[in-house]
Amino acid sequence: MNREFAVDILLVEDNPNDAELAIRALKKHHLANRLEWVKDGVEALDFLFQRGEHVGRSKTLPRVVLLDLRLPKLDGIEVLAQIRANPETRDLPVVILTSSKEEQDLVATYELGVNSFVAKPVAFDEFARTVADLGMYWVLVNRVPPDIRNE
Repeated sequence: MNREFAVDILLVEDNPNDAELAIRALKKHHLANRLEWVKDGVEALDFLFQRGEHVGRSKTLPRVVLLDLRLPKLDGIEVLAQIRANPETRDLPVVILTSSKEEQDLVATYELGVNSFVAKPVAFDEFARTVADLGMYWVLVNRVPPDIRNE
């Protein structure tokens, strides 16, 4: 079955400036047409598990989750832990995109099975290029088995 995804990228980012910059970089490379932006960890899980305001949305999973660590309500490490604990989402590609430089965050996320850990560059152009590169790789280059896509 060759079904289209409802969402390619789930961006989980509480900082509106970082989110706007990421969305702009993805749009520039035509990767934001099917992007969902949520602002906290609880909403990220609600989106993935079709709860709360996301009840009734398509069950198809995004191709990738770009996940910040420092989030309100529920931090990114706990979001990742819940994604990996659920059989329906445990193989979903998750990329940590964070300003954290803490080694303990790096270690904790890899122990939970993160696919990639990327520190947010401080410079505007570097940040935009990093997000665009991530989007192109995870949406256009990376392949996942059909069962991850709910096909």
